[in-house]
Amino acid sequence: MKETSKQATNDLFAVRKAKLDELRAAGQDPFRAEFAPTHTSAEALAAHRPEEDAEQPEVAVAGRLMVMRVMGKSIFAKLRDRKGLIQIYVKKDTLGEDAFKAFKKLDLGDILGVRGDLFVTKTGEITVRVVSYVLVSKSLRPLPEKWHGLSDSEQIYRQRYLDLLVNEESRTRFLQRSQMIARIRNFLQERDFVEVETPVLQSVAGGAAARPFTTHHNALNAPFVLRIALELYLKRMLVGGFDRVFEIGKNFRNEGLSRRHNPEFTMLEVYQAYSDYRGMMVLIREMIQDLCTSVLGTTTISRPGGETIELGGDWPEKRYHDLIREATGDSEWFTKSKEEKLAWCEKEGIEVNPALEDFEVTNDVFEKRVEPSLIQPTFVTHLPKELCPLAKLSPDNPDTIEVFELCINGQEIAPAYSEQNDPLVQREMFAAQAGEDVQKIDEDFLLSLEHGMPPAGGMGVGIDRLLILLTGAESIRDVILFPQLRSQGGAAAQETPEAQS
Repeated sequence: MKETSKQATNDLFAVRKAKLDELRAAGQDPFRAEFAPTHTSAEALAAHRPEEDAEQPEVAVAGRLMVMRVMGKSIFAKLRDRKGLIQIYVKKDTLGEDAFKAFKKLDLGDILGVRGDLFVTKTGEITVRVVSYVLVSKSLRPLPEKWHGLSDSEQIYRQRYLDLLVNEESRTRFLQRSQMIARIRNFLQERDFVEVETPVLQSVAGGAAARPFTTHHNALNAPFVLRIALELYLKRMLVGGFDRVFEIGKNFRNEGLSRRHNPEFTMLEVYQAYSDYRGMMVLIREMIQDLCTSVLGTTTISRPGGETIELGGDWPEKRYHDLIREATGDSEWFTKSKEEKLAWCEKEGIEVNPALEDFEVTNDVFEKRVEPSLIQPTFVTHLPKELCPLAKLSPDNPDTIEVFELCINGQEIAPAYSEQNDPLVQREMFAAQAGEDVQKIDEDFLLSLEHGMPPAGGMGVGIDRLLILLTGAESIRDVILFPQLRSQGGAAAQETPEAQS
């Protein structure tokens, strides 16, 4: 912020603080005032009776003062509450000289309650004719300029409360987030899924390959991690006889920040006994289409530039190997050596770490060349077995697994698979993934599998990524109320493409 802007802000703070001191000196403390609204702005507008000569109801509404126009002995103003804006009309003859004079001293951002009857102005706007008002909170700092709002992205994220006050788009997006999460819960509960809660503090970071946040429990004198995935405890629920379970919860990964990644993010994981990855296909398609129709009112999503995404109808399936062969133009790709694949990547300008394993090189090609091209909803199936040690091997090709990744708008929205329930195979898969780091193997989870887990389909849905898609947001920071940021004045936050699956 420029020095002149800081000085102007400080001057305004001093002016508003002086008004507060004046009120208190007169025996009025707005922070101790009480007011009980009878209507929200929307309820008040709906209460108006359009019939000619109808007696209009008296309402009491409370909100933040957003607009004020003084017109001699009368004032038009607008209050904002959780349901929107409502116009109020203040007249000197009605309030009395002292109360009217005090009202003129109010500042934009002040929170007040008003009481009065409804009428319609000459321009056709339903308005509250104020007979009394109460200042219930004094705003000591000014709101952002009405027409410019918050344009600085750093300020938007650091002072989200101001963003919500002045940016209708942000307010709508976070209301939709709440509505969608509520609808997801209802959708699953209508299908007999039980919502459960599993530990955030875990002794072993399992269910995904990611760097965890570590901590220490003093009483137990033991290390713990914040969970990186919900999966392994939810599968224990299947062992325990809960055949349909889900959890919506926070995961934490000590990795970089990017447009699609935040260290703390929200996941939905769903597990259904006696199902498989194809059952999960039906579930995710129906769930997303339900969200579209119930919250957005359409299955057509607009993208920047005018292109649209159609989420209605059936969604096609494409095999991972076929997509790679198509993207590379090489039908023999999977018979090539790692060195040959790296040489192709270099020629194509795809940056790949040469220390990666062979399958990881191929997956880099998928993430950088294939995935961004999958704009319409597509189930990518039969991934290499090395990518997920928790899935069943494909019966027709033991080098692949019964998995899909749902890709929409060039990013993965939901991975799902037929869950591996053979404890002996699961141990082998864990051991292959862990290598010499055997302490990362969750022995307690393997013990649970040895008691018998029914065949099941499981799925993870990145709630934040799904909301980016459905609300048209540009970044994960736009769908998380208070995203992680660098400390003010500190070093810039590292941005990396590390994935949160």
